[in-house]
Amino acid sequence: MNPKLRRSSVGSGTHWEDLAGYARAVRVGDRIVVSGTTATGPEGVVGAGDPAAQTRFILDKIEKAINQLGGALQDVVRTRIYLRHVADWEPVALVHGERFGSIRPANTMVQAQLIGDEYLVEIEAEAVIGSGDV
Repeated sequence: MNPKLRRSSVGSGTHWEDLAGYARAVRVGDRIVVSGTTATGPEGVVGAGDPAAQTRFILDKIEKAINQLGGALQDVVRTRIYLRHVADWEPVALVHGERFGSIRPANTMVQAQLIGDEYLVEIEAEAVIGSGDV
């Protein structure tokens, strides 16, 4: 096996990861891919009814996973945002802009039928370690 392509992963401890058999984030080489992330904390949904609060929680969770795998938020090159209600786009976009305004990853935002009525936002991210060292 090519040592540069060593695979490592982290979880966040939610029951979804065990149930569906996936990792919160996976690193292969210098690339980190973060699974779709919702505002799920130890007690369940965080920020019920507040898309901005859910987005803040999600981005913190994504950043933690990337950090655990040796990357930084500045290394994010791609985000994908899924919204339950398209009308929530602006508060979600504003929080995304707070965190990524100087990083400027590629981004897609779409309306989707999210699993779990209380979840208003789900976000995926991709990072390339060292790409933020500009």
